[in-house]
Amino acid sequence: MANYTPVAQNESSVDTLLADETFATDRDKSDAKSHHLEKDRLSKHHLVSPLVAAKHPSIMRQPSSPVPPATVIPLQSNQQHIPVAVPGQQQQGSVGQQQPAANNNGVVALSAIKPNVTFKLSDDDKVLSDVKNAGKKNSRRYRSRSLSASSTDSYSSASYTGSSSDEEEMSPREKEQQTSKGMADFCVRNINQAAYGRKEIDIAEQEMPGIMALRKRASEDRPLKGAKIVGCTHINAQTAVLIETLTELGAQVRWSACNIYSTQNEVAAALAEAGFSIFAWRGETEEDFWWCIDRCVTAENWQPNMILDDGGDATHLILKKYPAMFKMIKGIVEESVTGVHRLYQLSKTNKLTVPAMNVNDSVTKTKFDNLYSCKESIIDSLKRATDMMFGGKQVVVCGYGEVGKGCSQALKALGSVVYVTEIDPICALQACMDGFRVLKLSEVIRNVDLLITATGNKNVLTREYMDKMKSGAIVCNMGHSNTEIDVNSLRTPDLTWEKVRSQVDHVIWPDGKKIILLAEGRLVNLSCSSVSSFVVSITAATQALALIELFNAPAGRYKADVYLLPKKMDEYVASLHLPTFDAHLTELSDEQAKYMGLNKTGPFKPNYYRY
Repeated sequence: MANYTPVAQNESSVDTLLADETFATDRDKSDAKSHHLEKDRLSKHHLVSPLVAAKHPSIMRQPSSPVPPATVIPLQSNQQHIPVAVPGQQQQGSVGQQQPAANNNGVVALSAIKPNVTFKLSDDDKVLSDVKNAGKKNSRRYRSRSLSASSTDSYSSASYTGSSSDEEEMSPREKEQQTSKGMADFCVRNINQAAYGRKEIDIAEQEMPGIMALRKRASEDRPLKGAKIVGCTHINAQTAVLIETLTELGAQVRWSACNIYSTQNEVAAALAEAGFSIFAWRGETEEDFWWCIDRCVTAENWQPNMILDDGGDATHLILKKYPAMFKMIKGIVEESVTGVHRLYQLSKTNKLTVPAMNVNDSVTKTKFDNLYSCKESIIDSLKRATDMMFGGKQVVVCGYGEVGKGCSQALKALGSVVYVTEIDPICALQACMDGFRVLKLSEVIRNVDLLITATGNKNVLTREYMDKMKSGAIVCNMGHSNTEIDVNSLRTPDLTWEKVRSQVDHVIWPDGKKIILLAEGRLVNLSCSSVSSFVVSITAATQALALIELFNAPAGRYKADVYLLPKKMDEYVASLHLPTFDAHLTELSDEQAKYMGLNKTGPFKPNYYRY
């Protein structure tokens, strides 16, 4: 952990210069102090001092001609020999290089230094500028901001914040890929990433005890034998555990992504390598998005009979494009607010011809995924995307449902001043009782540092509001729908879009004001970070049980309508996860069960009970 040394009143002017800098150790501070003294001495000369050259190799200049023998500064016996940069010769430096070992005579040759990152300085004025700025905050040595996940191009970082190489490659639809076993019925970014994806899936399995326990208990019975499931959800390591569990239980699956930015490319590759028909990659276009769903629905010798949806897109496509196929579906399982809303609309207009299970409003989904997961993932995503500090920030959370509650509580705990907007008086009263100020957006929009939408509605944040926001404000969405922020209103000739990093854009107004838009208004926690595997285990187990229930239900049990998950299943999902905490449930006596009018094995609460 970094040490921060306060500056006393009687310290020298050099010490004052160091007050704003961050140092890992006292030795670093001593080195920096020496550097400042050396910098002052050379301020009138176009020279690179030996000390500066050694401590800040980024300003060393590589001569175009062969390197002369290195000059060595006489040092004390306990100090390291340092090569001197020769003035007047163009040299090439490196950042973060390691000093080579000295030879038998205690001399370090300049030519032995192998730079990791090199760049050229063309004139002495540039060198002087670098000398003057070398000890300030923007020096690479003293920069306290660490590299974010999006600034590296590793497979693991690509899972969450993407990489430039992913975006610059040709479309996966134009590639011809196949697995090591010759299977080609898939479309992912790069099948060669499969090994990395498999490691991520293995890690996720360790944090998903519920779905793994369900896989172990039901694999022999194979309750989904004969089920052909079209899946349209986020594709990440946690989803992969669910997909492989459904297969272990006897199902055949074909899968696409419900969000164009949330797919972990290496996980999609690992699933394809394992023989699954996966059609998804990070950064799909809208056309790619619908093409991938269509490829999952239509295939040779394939007639889906179950749908697992997140947002209702697969249900919508099959209903509109393949109505005859839709009538053959045995059941739909939906896990999002948006998708459930669509199902209820279909039911009201008598267009829903198959039974559907509303998983989103099940207790295990609402209380654990929506609340506890969002409480952690909102902070993770904002940190990864913006590196912002939350203390003292003015934050508005639009919507105080379970997602809004999680976001508000997390930000308040970190010192943010949180305001809430609500249309529901009950939720508004809850926000007030939890210590939040409930206001209209128009009353606070000019002072907002961060705005989060979490309603599931459309046009919550319009262009009119964004025109009034201050420069540097951050805007993101935690609701499922990508229509909460009116992003289309920002795509006008008078505004300039500037890509900062993957999933982060500056939208610049004519007067120079800019707002920071994350994930183009899509789900920020799955676009810019990840979610807790343990919480996803709860949701995944709920989805699997809903599929088993609908697929095995006798004719007539479920009509063409939308149903909530039976309470007994909610309790069973919870019980699968309790052993992780070494929790032991108390059992009712016969007398107690009779007094309460309950079965000793549950369910323990009526359907109308609010947890």
